[in-house]
Amino acid sequence: MQQPCSGNFMNWQSWLNGFRNYLRLERSLSDNSIEAYLTDTAKLLQYLEAKGEAKPPNKVAQSDLTGFVQWIGSLEVSQRTQARIISGIRAFFRYLLMEDVITLNPAANLEVPRMSRKLPEVLSIQDIEKIIEAIDMSGPHAHRNRAIIETLYGCGLRVSELVNLKISGINLREEFLVITGKGDKQRLVPLGSQARKHIMLYMDTERRQTPAIKGHEDFVFLNRLGRQLSRVMIFTLVKNLCRDAGINKTVSPHTFRHSFATHLVEGGADLRAVQDMLGHESITTTEIYTHLNREYLRENLLSFHPRAKK
Repeated sequence: MQQPCSGNFMNWQSWLNGFRNYLRLERSLSDNSIEAYLTDTAKLLQYLEAKGEAKPPNKVAQSDLTGFVQWIGSLEVSQRTQARIISGIRAFFRYLLMEDVITLNPAANLEVPRMSRKLPEVLSIQDIEKIIEAIDMSGPHAHRNRAIIETLYGCGLRVSELVNLKISGINLREEFLVITGKGDKQRLVPLGSQARKHIMLYMDTERRQTPAIKGHEDFVFLNRLGRQLSRVMIFTLVKNLCRDAGINKTVSPHTFRHSFATHLVEGGADLRAVQDMLGHESITTTEIYTHLNREYLRENLLSFHPRAKK
């Protein structure tokens, strides 16, 4: 086992470096997630130093962490940010326990602030149709834009997954996409008939006529210069189409992902299948769509049942 360096700061730095390797090699987290964990964990050292009680990680007590949580709560940060910081601290001390640096975990009973889960905005099937109808099929990039909307809604992709979609990741014969999601984890996503149709139309027309610059040859969606599309371009496209379609909702590319999942659950899809298609690590994340489904049912009851109306 790695021995910590002398001095409290060096002691912390030694174990933070080990924590970094653990997150990368054993948890397979992305660089951004790893940096977030390390930054949040370093806040504990900042707190201890501010109190004049800097101590090595193996000397941190539950009372120190309780005070730290109260300190975080006094800052002007959201409950979500507080929960993320506490989650990082828990993970760090679990790592120390696993490495036998500590024998008791002082973070075991650390409480995360309760958060009210805001249900995401969802487009109706009629909204989706209006947005598709708003695409000017006589204009430039019409087939590309139609393929983008059909793929966002038909496959439930994150915007980052859409712009990074590769030609080599499309299996038209077996009708699935190979998607690289968070943490560079790959999953297979079924390719619906409309998404398949419009990807093929785009590939056979506009994509074929747009020479890709070096290094961008395998990306499906390109701009007029032959470069991979940016996330901002997708957000702008969605915003403009919603305006043209008269959709008065707060809509982003992610709204199509929420709508994809919601419509599947409303149609009776198995939650585990939806979890796999969305690439959620935990079924708990996917369960929000069962809440959406219940809300949808409740709205219908209140709207249409004669004994439910006020």
